[in-house]
Amino acid sequence: MKWTQIVRLGLVQACIGAVVVLMTATMNRVMVVELALPASVPGALVALHFLVQLYLRPRLGHGSDATGSRTPWIIGGMATLAAGGIGVALSIPVMASSPWLGIALAAVAFVVLGAGVSAAGTPLLALISEHAYPAQRAGAAAITWILMIVGFIITTASAGSLLDPFGYQRLLLITVGVGGVAVLVTTATLFRLERTLGERQAPEPIAEAERGAKFKDAMRAVWNEPVARTFAVFVFVAMLAYSAQDLILEPFGGIAFGLSAGETTKIAGMQHGGVLVGMIATAVIGARFGALRLWAAAGCAASSVMFVALAVSPVLASVDVYRLVVFLLGLANGVFAIGAIGSMMALTGDAKDGRAGLRLGVFGAAQAVAYAAGVSLGGVGVDVARSMLGSPIRGYAAVFSVEAALFVVSAVLAYRSASEAVAGDVMRSRGELLPAVVNN
Repeated sequence: MKWTQIVRLGLVQACIGAVVVLMTATMNRVMVVELALPASVPGALVALHFLVQLYLRPRLGHGSDATGSRTPWIIGGMATLAAGGIGVALSIPVMASSPWLGIALAAVAFVVLGAGVSAAGTPLLALISEHAYPAQRAGAAAITWILMIVGFIITTASAGSLLDPFGYQRLLLITVGVGGVAVLVTTATLFRLERTLGERQAPEPIAEAERGAKFKDAMRAVWNEPVARTFAVFVFVAMLAYSAQDLILEPFGGIAFGLSAGETTKIAGMQHGGVLVGMIATAVIGARFGALRLWAAAGCAASSVMFVALAVSPVLASVDVYRLVVFLLGLANGVFAIGAIGSMMALTGDAKDGRAGLRLGVFGAAQAVAYAAGVSLGGVGVDVARSMLGSPIRGYAAVFSVEAALFVVSAVLAYRSASEAVAGDVMRSRGELLPAVVNN
């Protein structure tokens, strides 16, 4: 697979990120600020779009396996994603006049949004996994996710400048524009790309009457694989630990160190910079040294150490130390992310059994549900721990400590997954050699 082709597929991931970030960032702000709704409303809606992926990612991934072509699924998923985004924008003015009706309409739109993410994102990763060479996987993971972050940045910056002065019609036009551009770029990017990558070894299309039963059988077969099952649990635990920091890291800087909103935002930027450095470094080094699952384990272990450092950082009362710890946390998170994503590609690309979409759907479902739970539980955990321990700083420290423990468990699971893979390779090689030995 050529690197230019990987970049083209990465642009599709950037388009997915562009539509999603408009929903999770801009729409979130509009609901809370302009409409004065409780923050729990957009939080629940975002969680809903993650929760529907629990079923839809494996199901639609399996569907793309069965049809033998990923491109229609990706383009159709992107169109669905854009439609869901437009539906959310249409529900906003309804919320202003009739909150419950508007929220109900937004809930339907967020379900459509989750379906679009599942239909576009899972076959996209399957396409990359099937055609990227083993030495390319770390780089492919880095390119794909870095371009997704670029999509975040471009969309939020553009939408932010175009949205002033705020108006419902302006919000709708921006959403239609972002969705339309995403569909056009995706269609143009995928034009004849899958055909040039060669024919995939895919199963015959599944009859509609058999599709449900076949999906259950395929799902059971994947879940019964020790490596896939262990890795899915690893993804869930690691993403639970990773996502719990999202809503609490900046408030912690303000409470523990007295930093202003602008200062904590800059420090959050340092964390994102660390993530990018970690991703790029792992992509360059991981392709040459060590298994990607071991890199994922190392990133988890390092993240655990950094969360412990965050928990004790108020004792040192040094903002410089806090900044350094946040940067190193981002660095460790970047190593973990590329190790994990590259490992997903290896587990799906090496199997050669026509279930790449289903496997990635299982892993993607674990990631989506864990992210939704982590974002919700992070803030709740701080509030509960603060009331029990009688100190906001101790509350944050308690949650950071739990995240550290979860990352330790994640490191063990990633290492165990790598060990199971090696054991499986040995058993398969013995099975292949046995007939030859007997015949001789």
